[in-house]
Amino acid sequence: MRRQCKGLHPLCKHAARQAAPRVYTVDVMDYSDGPQQWPRMLVTPEKFQPKPMRLSLLTAALQELTPRDERDADPDLAIEDWLDFARRLRCPNIQLSAALHPSVTDVPPEALLDPVANTLDLREPFTQARAARVLAAMKQTGVGLTDLGYFDNMLAADAGARARKREFMLRVFDAAVLLGTPAVCGFVGRNPNLEMDANLEMFESEFVPLLAEAKARGLVFRVEHCPMPGWTPLDRWHNNLAYAPGPWIALHRICERHGVGDQFRIHYDPSHAILMGQDTRSIFQYLKDEGYGFLIGGFHVKGQVIDARGIAAWGYGGQTMQRGDWIAGRPSPRPADQVKAWKKQTVFAEHELPGTARHDPLGYLQNRTVDWLDHQLAARELLDIDPAQTVLVLEHEYPPARVQDPGRLAPILEGSLEFVRAIDAAAAAMHSLQHDVLKSQGIAVQGFGRQPYRS
Repeated sequence: MRRQCKGLHPLCKHAARQAAPRVYTVDVMDYSDGPQQWPRMLVTPEKFQPKPMRLSLLTAALQELTPRDERDADPDLAIEDWLDFARRLRCPNIQLSAALHPSVTDVPPEALLDPVANTLDLREPFTQARAARVLAAMKQTGVGLTDLGYFDNMLAADAGARARKREFMLRVFDAAVLLGTPAVCGFVGRNPNLEMDANLEMFESEFVPLLAEAKARGLVFRVEHCPMPGWTPLDRWHNNLAYAPGPWIALHRICERHGVGDQFRIHYDPSHAILMGQDTRSIFQYLKDEGYGFLIGGFHVKGQVIDARGIAAWGYGGQTMQRGDWIAGRPSPRPADQVKAWKKQTVFAEHELPGTARHDPLGYLQNRTVDWLDHQLAARELLDIDPAQTVLVLEHEYPPARVQDPGRLAPILEGSLEFVRAIDAAAAAMHSLQHDVLKSQGIAVQGFGRQPYRS
């Protein structure tokens, strides 16, 4: 029922301010069988409770923070140095990078577009004593560990290389358990000698057992979805099976058949969507529409800026010929030539460190650079995540700023971390205000916002 209130009820926020009584209308309970009670609002407003994500930083941002001769002699010194570096950057967590040691890797550093870092040195298995040392450094610095990362082609064509990578990944799994982190991040990869359907069969025979090992250890494997076009000089562009939502769903269904569906999750990076002409909101909407909004378990925050001139010249497939990675009709054996296979990507795209690219509303709508605010909003609006438990890992691969001098790099990373922190805080505030507070009071949100499938 409706009653008139003279502005004197304690629930009327204006009561104490009014010089003369004014009439307000409030909803009250009609107690027909008992004495009349004070009016009571029927709707309890939700509290404003923004939930920021867990900020972290991939240690591959600075490969040689600790000189190679020192870290080779004392493998865990690199982790201690990185924890202290993160503390000075005011970064609350790190994503600890692992990689095959340069002396045993099958891909020379000169052939890599984005150099990797073996901050976590696993030439020897990680032990309880080593874990205790790292955990002590984490406690001393106050810097946490969100997850471990080992980014390699787990479906490599060469059986020997594939076996070495699998053994190394198991060492990463064991280190994750000893360090108390619940997840490992990496690639699926692809056998470039096989077509995609044959690679699905290889995923089932080779990668699913790896997920079973993760399950036995209580871990989740979060797959990064870069298509890795430059991994091979062949005319292959998608060299990582898990490159988009369609393949993610196909792979997850295989995992479910083998009881490891809960171990397979995606570590979403918007730069890869931009690289393929996609936008984050549409990807998240598609996953929700298909009933797979749970698949994304974490984020790399790295951008991509598309060069319209490169698109005009080559299209989104990139440079397909005369790159310099083939010599006399064969793939060049020289690493300095092999890296040129990445012209399939670099002629039209360049990685962005968040905050280093200009604000470009038209570019956002054309999917030619990342709309960071909408990225963080769409994640909260469309995915099945708890933001407070979701990792947001800054990944630095912007070529001109990939300096290896800690003094020069520190303010660059500091600024980018602050940008990510601020954008996520803004998205968290908007989401709580609009979807908690206003919604609970029946107040409409203004405007239209970005819409999926319309870019």
